[in-house]
Amino acid sequence: MAQRLRVRYAKRGRLRFTSHRDISRAVERAVRRADVPVAFSAGFSPHPRISYVGAAAPTGVASEAEYLEIGVTRECDPDRFRAALDTSLPHGLDVLDVVEAGAGSLADRLECSAWEIRLPEADPALARVAVERFITTERVEVERLTKKGPRRFDAREAVLSLEVIEGTETTAGQASSQPCVILRMVVRHATPAVRPDDVLTGLRLVADFAPPVPPEVTRLAQGPLDVRTGKPADPFDLDRDSTRGGETEPVGQYVGGDL
Repeated sequence: MAQRLRVRYAKRGRLRFTSHRDISRAVERAVRRADVPVAFSAGFSPHPRISYVGAAAPTGVASEAEYLEIGVTRECDPDRFRAALDTSLPHGLDVLDVVEAGAGSLADRLECSAWEIRLPEADPALARVAVERFITTERVEVERLTKKGPRRFDAREAVLSLEVIEGTETTAGQASSQPCVILRMVVRHATPAVRPDDVLTGLRLVADFAPPVPPEVTRLAQGPLDVRTGKPADPFDLDRDSTRGGETEPVGQYVGGDL
């Protein structure tokens, strides 16, 4: 393995309903289509050196900040690599940024996540009351069904911030006049992980607040906690070549030539 590349990708639209296993298969197929010189493990059953970093967004949840690392057998230009891989992935899995891996573990930098929960038709006044009660409650125990059975844990301690924003519904990119409550939160990564649905369960427990329709959840960012802003910072900052900079939007055109 001559080089490790770190990739930030998004899971958007209908692809939010794709399981993590299906996403990993799509990535492996895209790597082959893009002719990426991926490294393989040794042993009787070698597999591509592609590792997914951090906890994956749950099935049904969109994300703008999922991470993986790829080992390659020769050095690749991160910009060309990003363009080739993005073009080879299905629409909705979009490569946003690629950097050459530096020192240190990327997983250790993913300390918290910023989430957005859209609640169409919810009452803003009731949402504010519920959020206020949640924030001022010292401990909010919720129960989640796991592979080992029901598990109870505190959903309050990991929530670093939680606020209510009023908005309008959007359908297929078109805004409507229907009210939509938007919850923005920053949650510290802990064990067990506190997910947005756990926070919604907590709001129901402390204030009997429940969204009238299924929520639309998006992970906006994840990274090291910036104590100045109280939000996740870019985990690639320590890897990024300051002389190169780096775009943060998906690339839709294949860049010809060697990676």
